[in-house]
Amino acid sequence: MAAVLPLSGHIARPVRGVILVALATFVFALADMITKQQSMRHPVAVVVAVRYIVNLAFLIAIFGPRLGRGLWAVNQPSLVFMRSLCLTLASLTMGLALREMPLGETVAIIYLYPIAVMLLAVPFLGETVRPLGWVGAACGFVGVLLIVRPGSGLAPLGVMFALANAVCATGYNLLTRFLSHSENTVALLFQTALLGCIFFCLMALGSLEGLVIGWQDLGMMALLGALATLGHFLFTAAYREATASHLAPITYLHLFWATGLGWLVFGHLPDHFALGGMALIFVAGVLVTMWSGRAVKA
Repeated sequence: MAAVLPLSGHIARPVRGVILVALATFVFALADMITKQQSMRHPVAVVVAVRYIVNLAFLIAIFGPRLGRGLWAVNQPSLVFMRSLCLTLASLTMGLALREMPLGETVAIIYLYPIAVMLLAVPFLGETVRPLGWVGAACGFVGVLLIVRPGSGLAPLGVMFALANAVCATGYNLLTRFLSHSENTVALLFQTALLGCIFFCLMALGSLEGLVIGWQDLGMMALLGALATLGHFLFTAAYREATASHLAPITYLHLFWATGLGWLVFGHLPDHFALGGMALIFVAGVLVTMWSGRAVKA
């Protein structure tokens, strides 16, 4: 997710930022829940295609009249395309992973990406990892091992898709950090929505023959697109109120919401080992955030 720095001249309100991020993580957890529910009943490509169509329609309706050509204009089209492709593939692998695995464990594995971003920022962005960052990386790695350990009962194919999602999210976030200095936030959102819409609509063509989707399911897919759009807007608003180092730890509430919804909706509660692994991933995220905050101040 792209972080937006507080606007110059804007009065920072960290508490409001924390509330907005907490709401955003809940909205994304709801979107994950709907994705899992619908992907178990319909082809993933169809589910995500409807999501991106709604997402694109919202962006055009809200920003098109005001921004005009600025809605899609970018300065580095090749890198913007790569960023959009990373998010598109992340959406695909997320749907495939959720079809095979419980909600909480899937989201926990995917949250390896902040650690991977930290490590890859060394060769690609010239940053330095301090001891605190390495401790966080170790905690995250052990946490994932606890979740996917032999005997966990998780589908190997689902684990592979979740790990692939973490790889895609890492590329997306690295490119976002690089492009944030030269590109408009709304244009980046539009470009990802446009590519995702084209990709999944084409992919869904092979699944349309004999496909029957009730109005209720179609409404849930449309709601998925609305939630994805709302979640990104809440994050954008939050990062205008406080710095990333203040807000990044709150994003790990996503694990809490996802686990709770997985239990309430699908009746799945992770075992003690998996819960311990999730706790370690949470700790890893906080440590990585603390390292990032110190790196910025240095």
